[in-house]
Amino acid sequence: MAVNTAERMSEQIERMGRGSGFIAALDQSGGSTPKALQLYGVDDSAYSSDDEMFDTVHAMRTRIMTDSRFTGTHVLGAILFQNTLDREVLGQPTSQYLWREKQIVPFLKVDYGMGDLADGVQIMKPIPDLDERLIRAKSLDVFGTKMRSVIKEANGGGIEKVVAQQFEFGANILAHGMVPIIEPEVDIHAIDKQDCENLLRDNLRVQLAGLDGDLPVIFKLTLPETDNFYQEFCEHPKVLRVVALSGGYSREESNNKLSNNQGVIASFSRALTEGLQAGQTVADFSAMLGSTVESIAAASAT
Repeated sequence: MAVNTAERMSEQIERMGRGSGFIAALDQSGGSTPKALQLYGVDDSAYSSDDEMFDTVHAMRTRIMTDSRFTGTHVLGAILFQNTLDREVLGQPTSQYLWREKQIVPFLKVDYGMGDLADGVQIMKPIPDLDERLIRAKSLDVFGTKMRSVIKEANGGGIEKVVAQQFEFGANILAHGMVPIIEPEVDIHAIDKQDCENLLRDNLRVQLAGLDGDLPVIFKLTLPETDNFYQEFCEHPKVLRVVALSGGYSREESNNKLSNNQGVIASFSRALTEGLQAGQTVADFSAMLGSTVESIAAASAT
């Protein structure tokens, strides 16, 4: 039975704010899809166009989403690429399948990638069609959005720009009655990673102080050098959840770091699909996915 948008949002806020588990990042886009497929055991000889490539990756995602071990018990939310939102799973729009059949809260990746490196950072490219995409996504039970920038050096001006842009887009998303995932990723290979994190935390504090409205935001941040470095945001009234990205760390290393950051849950992509192979039997695929999901959920529970 359908519920109205306000009821659905209320249920999803409760689930995202208090539920246990993690957010699955299933949002590899055009640039990162070939690598994701290669790790899955499908090389580029298996497709001859972008359409075929997206058909192939949607089949992989469908296999994950429909697996009996991929449920709301351990998976709180899932981030989808626009192409995935535009497709169906078992006859339903992907986002509605996740929410209505699995009680997994759907998010939409809205950015179109990043510009060139400048001032030690990469800010997002313009998103000219953001409003129309948000209206449609909201009609498909999508709760919130995700958008990524990258910080590579401890450049104060650059980091200020990254955070300001994230919150500028975030304000528009909040105005549509949706919850943005603010993701200013710190490159795990940055030689001054701790300094980047110090500057980032300061700028996040400033932007949060000026945040208006009833809806909160979610922070998606690189696992920090210092344990519990972002603890204050886990307890902030304007932050629904702090989630961690794996950023290239292996699943084992990601889980170890995550378990040392109380109140932070995972939002992993590569670490989630690590070990999954196209040629696996249904039983082997399900067993690998199940153990992965349980290990990430356990690390998120600390």
